[in-house]
Amino acid sequence: MARVKRGTQVKKATKNLLKKTKGFRHGRKNLVRMAKQASTKAGQYAYRDRRNKKRDFRRLWIVQINAACKQNDIKYSIFMNGLKKAKIELDRKVLADIAENNPEEFVKLVQKVK
Repeated sequence: MARVKRGTQVKKATKNLLKKTKGFRHGRKNLVRMAKQASTKAGQYAYRDRRNKKRDFRRLWIVQINAACKQNDIKYSIFMNGLKKAKIELDRKVLADIAENNPEEFVKLVQKVK
């Protein structure tokens, strides 16, 4: 059986790795060992933050709704409870969008809640 030399595969793997780490700073972009570590860590952060993104956006929407509620002299918690009691099923994403882009509609919602 012929001897298999793996230089081409190693070169290909290295090239793909360095393509992934393009734009990183210092040796993390062009030194293979550091690039491999950086790429692995970047993948871990990406995995984690795909979950955290949902958390962060919900937080942002709550802040936006709270700001709009304060302008209309009502507490956020009372407003959300009032929506539930009035059986108005709008999620926080939609409420935040209404608060930002259609303040007059948001005022109508506050009136229904009060």
